[in-house]
Formats: sequence, structure tokens, C-alpha cells
Amino acid sequence: MKALVIGRNGQVAQALVERAAGTGIAVDARGRPDVDLADPATLAPALDDARPDIVINAAAYTAVDAAESDEAAAHALNAAGPGALAALCAERGLPLIHLSTDYVFDGKSDRPYREDDPVGPQGAYGRTKLAGEELVAASGARALILRTAWVYSPFGGNFVKTMLRVGKERDALRVVADQFGNPTSALDIADGVLALAKRADQWGDGAQIYHMVGAGETSWHGFAEGIFALAPFSPSVEGITTAEYPTPAKRPANSRLETARLAADHNVALPHWRESLPGVVARILAA
Repeated sequence: MKALVIGRNGQVAQALVERAAGTGIAVDARGRPDVDLADPATLAPALDDARPDIVINAAAYTAVDAAESDEAAAHALNAAGPGALAALCAERGLPLIHLSTDYVFDGKSDRPYREDDPVGPQGAYGRTKLAGEELVAASGARALILRTAWVYSPFGGNFVKTMLRVGKERDALRVVADQFGNPTSALDIADGVLALAKRADQWGDGAQIYHMVGAGETSWHGFAEGIFALAPFSPSVEGITTAEYPTPAKRPANSRLETARLAADHNVALPHWRESLPGVVARILAA
């Protein structure tokens, strides 16, 4: 089986390349400038050349704060591009896995969000990712739309890398303690995506939305404390409120996602974040 991965340098794309070894799935990851969601004319030639059995879209505009001042660029990568890709997949009968985000919700729920809960993005990033979901769903492609959140890995930039870098330099840190979510290893996402790809003939018709995040929940403050419990240095970590750390984009207070549907329909469930974190921290520290 051959998978064409759109996106080459992102956390999930790199994790897919690494985790595909031994799965029977050959991963061909392509990115800019050769394949660019912001330039849909590059997509059909990539499909013609790669001749995949399945397409995985792991590319996105993920600079949440920058999106507030450049929503057009975010829309090109998060909505228009995925919509064009999904239309091509529909034409060619190719199954598609498209990654989305917890930011499609308003973060005001007092429980983890289910797939059928009302959406209500609070910023440009969330609006463009929701638009991408809608275009993929409207394309007619056989697609799985996977919402994930709080992604970390040994690759690229992420919260774990930032904490380890800053924590080594400072004796004390202040981290937001009133936003809650599910820390999710990109390596675990890759494992889940590859498992779903193997069963593409069992998906059914049209597009389906699932939540795919690590088990367990915490705050950013709790996540930071979990990281430093695994590090050879231990700065003090003070919990602060969102109001004390203003950002251009509004973050959801509740990013928790319910994953029971994915487990029930496809027998895919990601490990607890505390199980996956030590290996990632060790790799970052070794590097």
C-alpha cells in the first residue's frame, strides 16, 4: 500500500515517515515547493506522479496567532487547498485522511467535546480549519476528518521542546493553568493514521469526523510539570490565568476531545499522554 502524505516537514508528516517502517505502508511525503496546498495546481501532478492508494493531508497553516493578521494565507492552506485536494481524491476514487483541530470549538463546554457537538471557532485559525472540514465533507471523497490537539513530538516546534529549552535557561516559569486539553504525541497520531489507512476499504461512503487525541487530560501547567518531572532540571512552575498571558488569538479554555467514537468504529485509541511523553522527552534531550 502506498500513501501520499501532503506535508513534509510538519510533526505528523515526519512521524508518519518514521512510524511507517514495517507496517506495509510505503509513505511518500511531499511538501513545498513541489506540492503546495496554497497552489492547488501542484496537487494533480503530485497525484499523477505518486500514484498512491491513499492520501493523507498533514499540511496546515498552524501559526495560530499569525493567522489573526493573515487569515487569507491561513484559509489558502487550511481550507481552499484541502478542498481542492479532496475534490481530486473524489474524482480518482482515492480515500483521504485529513487532519483538523480542537480549535473548531469555542472551548466553553464543561465536558470533552464529541464529534457532533456544535462548532464555534473563536479565531482565524479555527475558522479556516472548520472551513477545510466543510470543503472536504462537501467534496464527495471517502474521507476521515481527524481532529487532534496539543500535538508534541521530537520534530519541529512544540510545547515540549519550548519547555525543555526555556526550563534549562531559567529557574522559574509561569504557565497557563486554566486551559485544559489532551496532550497528543505526533508519533501516536501517526500510528493511528496508519492503522486507519490499512482499513480504508471499511470506511464507508462520504466523509466522517473523528476525534483522535491522547488519553488523559491536563492543563498546560500540569503538562509542563509532567515534562520537567522527566528532565534533569526542574525550574519552579507557577500556574497563571489566561488573562495574565494575553495572545492575539483566543485559546479554547476547554480543548478536551471525546474519542469513544473512533475506538468503537475503528478500534483505534491512542495511549495516555503520560505513557508517550517520556520517550519524546528523552529524544529531545538526547538531540
